[in-house]
Amino acid sequence: MNELEQYLKMMIEADVKKIIISNPTHSANENKKLVIEKLNNKKDTYQISKYTKTQVFHENLGLDAIAKRCYELTEGLFKQVNGMSNSEEHIILVSKKGKASYKVKKKANDQVVLNQKASSGKKNYILEEGMRIPPLVDMGVFTSDGSVVKSKYDKYKQINRFIEILDDEISNGNITKLNVIDFGCGKSYLTFVVYYYLTKIKNIEVNMIGLDLKESVIKNCNEAAKKYGYDKLHFELGDINGYKTPFDVDMVITLHACDTATDYALYNAVMWNAKMIFSVPCCQHELNKQIKPKDLAILSRYGIIKERFSALATDAIRANILECQGYKTQILEFVDLDHTPKNLLIRAIKRPVTPRAKVVSAMKEIESMIEEFGFKPTLYDLLCNQK
Repeated sequence: MNELEQYLKMMIEADVKKIIISNPTHSANENKKLVIEKLNNKKDTYQISKYTKTQVFHENLGLDAIAKRCYELTEGLFKQVNGMSNSEEHIILVSKKGKASYKVKKKANDQVVLNQKASSGKKNYILEEGMRIPPLVDMGVFTSDGSVVKSKYDKYKQINRFIEILDDEISNGNITKLNVIDFGCGKSYLTFVVYYYLTKIKNIEVNMIGLDLKESVIKNCNEAAKKYGYDKLHFELGDINGYKTPFDVDMVITLHACDTATDYALYNAVMWNAKMIFSVPCCQHELNKQIKPKDLAILSRYGIIKERFSALATDAIRANILECQGYKTQILEFVDLDHTPKNLLIRAIKRPVTPRAKVVSAMKEIESMIEEFGFKPTLYDLLCNQK
């Protein structure tokens, strides 16, 4: 065992959570960077992410094999390895002559540094600067060489945040194929980016349909899909309510569907027994028009409070209804408040089994809100109020 392999073994034994292998020895190297992470949901299992110029390839290995594999991927190909534990950073540097050195640095104030970019104040995004992603170039977020346009940096962060929320679930399972419906796709740049992420980064076989009510949008999007070579992505003119899917639906995406259009999108996702739902609601006017509190009039006295409370109540009820329909549901922050007021995302993942007590409790909370505020939510009528 040479020095480099021994040092990598020492790094693994120090229980590092993340390893970044960087600084290629040659510009022609196929892999530009390697990221190795310990998977939280699988004991003693590591995932290697191999970043090429345009794609990311993944490989999972157990504790007994990870050090040797890291050595195989590093020897003669990279000059730097950084391993991060909760309190230390482990650093391996390889000289031009191939001699390896090893040092350990204590993190200041025990601050957890997740990656090299974090130490310089930059976040390590899934859609990294330098990757060739044609839709991001066409929407003006990337230049032709993959650099982020400064004036579009907030949009770049917003897109990455959405991809991160998807990635949290996609990375949890061994998914090889997905059928996806994107309702209200609009100009669909995000639809194209999601397709790129699923097919190019996660290497998943994808059939994806974007639905919209504007004929010109559908025409332009189908032309763009052809231009990008995205042969399993196409767009159709239609409303999600009553739409007949050509396949069993695994994932439904609905972004900024206005007011009750979100309810119909969620209703159809449930009817299709979709495994994953990602919804960013918009323009929650319905309950704002209905609210008549019995005992909590303070919540409707001031216009801005009434509007914001009604919007939050709308999404809280939606989330609980999805819980009642067998989904593990979360409401997440989509982007910073500074970027847009539409900053909540509902993520719902189908459970194998939902405890009866959870359903009863969630329904009781919904009915208490309906009773107190005089609400008549569309999604409740569609899924819970059937006689």
